[in-house]
Amino acid sequence: MKLEGGCQCTAVRYSVEGEPAHVAFCHCSDCRRSSGAPVVVWAAYPTNGFTLMQGTPTAYSSNGDAQRHFCPTCGTGLYYINEAVLPGLVDIQVASLDNPDALQPQAHIQIAERVGWMENAATLPEFARYPG
Repeated sequence: MKLEGGCQCTAVRYSVEGEPAHVAFCHCSDCRRSSGAPVVVWAAYPTNGFTLMQGTPTAYSSNGDAQRHFCPTCGTGLYYINEAVLPGLVDIQVASLDNPDALQPQAHIQIAERVGWMENAATLPEFARYPG
């Protein structure tokens, strides 16, 4: 399966091909701080299945090993490389795919760092749009 994705302003585009090694919600504090969201969904692909098609992302490392890549224009988080923890893999942010529904998360990881109120988030009322 080949999927394409990119940033909000379309300056950076990428593709991934093959099957992901895993697709997971990550609740770690590093993901939260870099995204400004309580959770990020990642899909890990073999590095040779990842192609940067357009643009030049900026990379940031908070610890020397992990490299978070994002659009330097609009700031959209795109992918993560950490050879020490995930050798030979590139973790893409599933929400940056053109069709994020193509990948179904299989697990929640790093729940030891989960924001407390996320544990019951699925029980809150839901609205198709802003409530009236």
